Amino acid sequence: MLKSMETYIRELSLIPRGSHVLCAVSGGADSICLLHALYHLREQLPFTLSAAPVDHQLRGEEPRRDARFVEQFVALCCGPQRVTDGSLLPPVHLYTGQGDVAAQAKLWGMGLEEAAREMRYSFLLEAAQQAGADLIATAHTANDNAETILFRLARGSGLRGLGGIAPRRDNLIRPLLTTTRREVEDYLFHYALPHMEDSSNQDDNYTRNRIRHQVIPVLEDISPGFLSRMTQTAALLRSDEAFLIDQAQELASHARTEEDGLSIQAALLAQAPVPIAFRAIRCLLGKLWDGDQNCGSTHLTAIWNLCREDDPSAQVHLPHSCTARRCYDRLLLVSRLGPIPLEPGLLPLPGTLETGSWRISCQAQTYEGQPQGPWDFWLSRQAAALLSVRPRRTGDRLTPPRRLGKSVKKWMIQEKLPRFQRDSLPVFECGGAVAAVAGLGPDRAFSALNGQGAWHITVEPLS
Repeated sequence: MLKSMETYIRELSLIPRGSHVLCAVSGGADSICLLHALYHLREQLPFTLSAAPVDHQLRGEEPRRDARFVEQFVALCCGPQRVTDGSLLPPVHLYTGQGDVAAQAKLWGMGLEEAAREMRYSFLLEAAQQAGADLIATAHTANDNAETILFRLARGSGLRGLGGIAPRRDNLIRPLLTTTRREVEDYLFHYALPHMEDSSNQDDNYTRNRIRHQVIPVLEDISPGFLSRMTQTAALLRSDEAFLIDQAQELASHARTEEDGLSIQAALLAQAPVPIAFRAIRCLLGKLWDGDQNCGSTHLTAIWNLCREDDPSAQVHLPHSCTARRCYDRLLLVSRLGPIPLEPGLLPLPGTLETGSWRISCQAQTYEGQPQGPWDFWLSRQAAALLSVRPRRTGDRLTPPRRLGKSVKKWMIQEKLPRFQRDSLPVFECGGAVAAVAGLGPDRAFSALNGQGAWHITVEPLS
């Protein structure tokens, strides 16, 4: 087992030379096997080894008993080690910690198992930082991987879920992932290593235990070697998933950053193969949600349908108070449900006004024939001695320079301004008439003439 474990670590470069590994130890069979095996592999794979148990105060006295056992095991079995060249490897240092899972679960509003997992990894990250470790090793075995895959298969999962537990995720490594629990037990028997049993592992009220005790033995009986083949299949599925993710990331790279989210040409997603399109959408959501790509297939399908359908202003509400919107030919993913309402008020001339989602700047300048833009324009100081800012109203009209007049609503539709944004765009009013509209530009009657004193107005989104 040591040899196959060493080969596995080398093939995947799980522990680069000179690394510092923090081994998570609960006192159970798998983690004791992992710690002992890593302790003896330090000579073949030069690295520094530390260990960390954690007391979750969830099973009465058992966690404290296990923690005491881990302390004794490390002291007795993981001390200074003489290797073949005569040098002495240092003892394994133990970093301890504890936490009240029940209390924390109540505080966080989550289940005990989920809270225990969050606290466990939080402590391990803290202990790794204290130890100066760049890797954290957990004792997930081939059995754990098979249980995970079967559970996800029963619940419903795509290729990513059916790839099971990854050998490495960020700084977490799983060196025992191709080792079966039977091999772990044989290893412990061979070296006469003690370990502790978690009473909850026998409780078939837990779904994972039912899979472990009732499902996997039947599959092994039907097809001996099931666990080994499941491990190989999971590796193939992860390889396929990695290829699809690469293609999806290339597609997602065409997105651009907007004022409060991301946008991408809807046709790119609509025309892509479904497996690539869905993964690209996940990538985009991950960017929007600081790395969290946890989005159900219902939402992914709804976003994809936004890209395929003709409604230029359709939208879908997403987790994390986000919205996916179709803005004509683009898909827009925004991090809040809508723009901040615009508060009517006078525009300081000159000066700066922040209202709603916008910063409006006004400078006194001489107009010298610069192009009049939708967000950057010049109004005559003579015609617009006083300006106020407000949202659009029914009946507002705009006559841009060298164009015929029509309602502001029709201009916004013609210029393909997103529907969700229209009521938040600043309308500049002078004497009851529309002098300009952000996103559309100035009205002809208020546009500055060449050489005339002007208000240079720029409108930009607040970051």
